[in-house]
Amino acid sequence: MKQTLTPIEPPYASNIEAILKNYPKQQGYLLKLFRVFANSERFLLKGMPKLLDKDSPISLREREIVILRVCANNACEYKWGVHVTIFSQYANLSSEQVINTTQAEIDRAAWSDKDVILLQVIDQLTASGVLMPETHDQFQQHWSAQQQLEMFALCGSYQTVSYVANHAEVSLEDFASRFPA
Repeated sequence: MKQTLTPIEPPYASNIEAILKNYPKQQGYLLKLFRVFANSERFLLKGMPKLLDKDSPISLREREIVILRVCANNACEYKWGVHVTIFSQYANLSSEQVINTTQAEIDRAAWSDKDVILLQVIDQLTASGVLMPETHDQFQQHWSAQQQLEMFALCGSYQTVSYVANHAEVSLEDFASRFPA
């Protein structure tokens, strides 16, 4: 029997409803992707780590650079667009930088030297899971061990989010940005 991943619709089972109450909403709206996660109570509980809290050792800007680049590298327009719409302004990302997160080549002129290193880290992690020696050294010079671990976890989490959204063919949210043409 074919099992298709699709967003579940209310009314939710009470155990799922209780978990979904803890998920972020956009003006009261529960994202389709979170409703896809709800196909598995276990995944709903464990599959979406709480890496987006205010206690993170990395800045909102760094977090959003990681998320946008990982999602773009995985052709996940769904999650990229949600984050662009909701967070890019608060992360002080220019429209040029947002667009550049979707391009194969990093436009070094659009970013600080530290941002370029972070983008290289993300590209290397999403491509092979391994940092080149020079990138590895620069990464360790600019970010603490705690920050490095947080970024690795964020990259891995958004790889998973991209896989789920792409495999489930989650339709784009009406309010979300689209990849540039």
